[in-house]
Amino acid sequence: MLQTPSEPGLILRAQSGFFTVETAHGSLTCRLRGRLKQGPRTGDIAAVGDRVQVTRQPDGTGTIESVEARARALVRLDPRPQGVYQQVLLANPDQAVFVFACAQPRPHLRMLDRFLVIAEKQGIPALIVANKVDLVGQAEAERLFGFYPSIGYPVIYACAKSGQGVEELRERLTGKISALAGPSGVGKSSLLNAMQPGLGLAVREVSEAVRKGRHTTTVRQLFPLAGGGYVADTPGLRSLALWDTEPEELDGYFPEIAPLVAACQFSDCTHRIEPGCAVRAAVESGQVHPQRYESYLRLRAGEE
Repeated sequence: MLQTPSEPGLILRAQSGFFTVETAHGSLTCRLRGRLKQGPRTGDIAAVGDRVQVTRQPDGTGTIESVEARARALVRLDPRPQGVYQQVLLANPDQAVFVFACAQPRPHLRMLDRFLVIAEKQGIPALIVANKVDLVGQAEAERLFGFYPSIGYPVIYACAKSGQGVEELRERLTGKISALAGPSGVGKSSLLNAMQPGLGLAVREVSEAVRKGRHTTTVRQLFPLAGGGYVADTPGLRSLALWDTEPEELDGYFPEIAPLVAACQFSDCTHRIEPGCAVRAAVESGQVHPQRYESYLRLRAGEE
């Protein structure tokens, strides 16, 4: 009996042990080959965004034969009695796109800084979208978000109503796998609809289904973009804990603070009260933005 040849695919959706895999010959509903599930598990074997090899079955379904090594992953570390388990929110993201409003709701920049720490820790390039510029004006929007590009985080100033920033966002997303995150009410759906009609609605429907109560099955999904690439809404990012991050590790996840640490007088400097602190000196000289410094101190203290 001839063995069915395997073919490459990309996991677009995961729910209850079933995976929708996109291949060159169409989509397949797949399950994992049994041998992949053998042995101790320290994390999700397969996840949305994974590149896989699949074989087609006579009944029209498919079997995932192997999962390629991940370049990077957006993970939630789940502490369990037998050890830490890695829940993969999205495999192989090219970037994380953090959408915040300039007003209505007021921008929660400490949450943004927390998201940026998560992206830094997991090695994922970050892009910030400052939406609803029309509510405050360009000058105020730049006052709120304008210091981020100098740290290395590009900012798109956007307005779904006027179309400002929509084309730039489209260009940034095209051809990439992007994780989207941000507080509720910031206008993510409107922006996505402006970029591609119907996209925001589709993302919101899945996102709302995920948020409806603790007992519903979690659905994770990639949404294809007309020009190529995919976006994934990642509401779970808000609940990602930094419990596995040692306080002194945070220095390395603030790009503007990391290079200053070696110049501090004390090797165990907490950058709060110690004399000869290079970080506090940089805040006073304007090299480090006071808001970012405050976020750093609060995160280090374990505050949200």
